[in-house]
Amino acid sequence: MKIHREGYRYIIIATILWIGLGWLAGHYIPTSYFWLTAVITFLLFLVWFWVVAFFRLPFRNMVHGEDKVICPADGKVVVIEETYEPEYFQDKRLQVSIFMSPINVHVNRNPVSGEIKYMRYHPGKFLVAWHPKSSTENERTTIVIGNDNGDLLLRQIAGAMARRIKYYINEGDTVKQNEEFGFIRFGSRVDVFLPLGTKVDVKIGDIVQGGVTVLAHY
Repeated sequence: MKIHREGYRYIIIATILWIGLGWLAGHYIPTSYFWLTAVITFLLFLVWFWVVAFFRLPFRNMVHGEDKVICPADGKVVVIEETYEPEYFQDKRLQVSIFMSPINVHVNRNPVSGEIKYMRYHPGKFLVAWHPKSSTENERTTIVIGNDNGDLLLRQIAGAMARRIKYYINEGDTVKQNEEFGFIRFGSRVDVFLPLGTKVDVKIGDIVQGGVTVLAHY
């Protein structure tokens, strides 16, 4: 397992806080309150440990296939439904949404190979990720990957805790299945919009892994 590059700054900050505040607690809290110093130090360690764990980048045996749509993120499947997609397709699509909790790996991966035909970043609100209006009002990106199977739309959506969406691709880029296209910090959601009639291989409530779980087949 490695640490994702997005986490270096936060891990340094968490380490400084853990050591610095722990040192202050040890020097300024009376020895008769040793238990309080121990509790503060332990809580600071838990925060440090969570920050390190959040930015983990585990090794995985990726699943590939031209006819497969691979899950772009870790998390839980919370939506599978036909819906109107207003930004790019402007017609009905099959939406599959994955909620990423603060304990999930937050790397986002290309579900298919192809060309980035459309890429837009939208600033916005920070409603909870499962809110019905989060997909249209929250900070988000919209990415369309095109190949011989058609166009597939991805949407990174920031949640109440997620205050920064990162993306590493631009319109016109050629991308490969399972390569990183982005990262969302501290809780979020990824929507995938598929052509109607696509065979979905997951169900609501499933726990999925980015780069490993087959989301759908063309």
